[in-house]
Amino acid sequence: MKEKLTVIKIGGALLESESTLQDLSNLIKKIAGNKIVVHGGGKKATEISERLGLEIKLFEGRRITDRETLDVATMVYAGLYNKQLVAQFQKNDIKSLGLSGADLNLIKSRKRPVRAIDYGYVGDIVNINTDAIQDLLNLDVVPVFCAITHDNDGQLLNTNADTIATLLSTHLTDYYDVDLFYCMDKPGVMDDPDDETSLISEVNYKLYKTLKMEEKIKLGLIPKMDNAFYALVNDVENVWISNLEGLLSYPDIKGSKICQH
Repeated sequence: MKEKLTVIKIGGALLESESTLQDLSNLIKKIAGNKIVVHGGGKKATEISERLGLEIKLFEGRRITDRETLDVATMVYAGLYNKQLVAQFQKNDIKSLGLSGADLNLIKSRKRPVRAIDYGYVGDIVNINTDAIQDLLNLDVVPVFCAITHDNDGQLLNTNADTIATLLSTHLTDYYDVDLFYCMDKPGVMDDPDDETSLISEVNYKLYKTLKMEEKIKLGLIPKMDNAFYALVNDVENVWISNLEGLLSYPDIKGSKICQH
């Protein structure tokens, strides 16, 4: 029988508050078995970029990263937020280790090829060092990944945090029974994006396509949903999209469970 692994991706906007970090620590302690945390930080990176007079460019909810904004992303993701999160976990007796994809060569990416859009220094994942990750988990360490990877040739790359969480999950299904939680500021997928009482408790692919066609799913949620269905197709046991409050009710999670059928 495989051990349990829970991968939690938390949006950068949720890392602004110490009380939220405390809630996340409580959730980590509540969940049994192995845990991996993946975090973003786009809101803070945008804020600092704007202070520096750097233009923010997005295409279909995905960030275009030039060299200057890569520097900002690395400072915020791999520095400020990653270490704040680890410090909060250590305060709550959670043995954790802050990581980028470059550390231990854990996540290797390649610069996204230029086609219709040039995303700049954005990385698409090509390899995950599952042996090293298992070694960390066997030490009862909670790896805390930021959204920075590398190409193994000296170049750091900005990589979507949802995608990192998804591919960590799918690459580790040979060794663990994996649950994947996407934690954001909204309670889940909603029939009316402006009405939090319209939460949809289960979303299958057919319903997702309908909601997308009706423009009830905003651009920022589309990559998350695509990742969620990819995870299910690739043997992840359970996938949820929720806010932190909904996840804190674990194991009776309040949010949107993503289903294949």
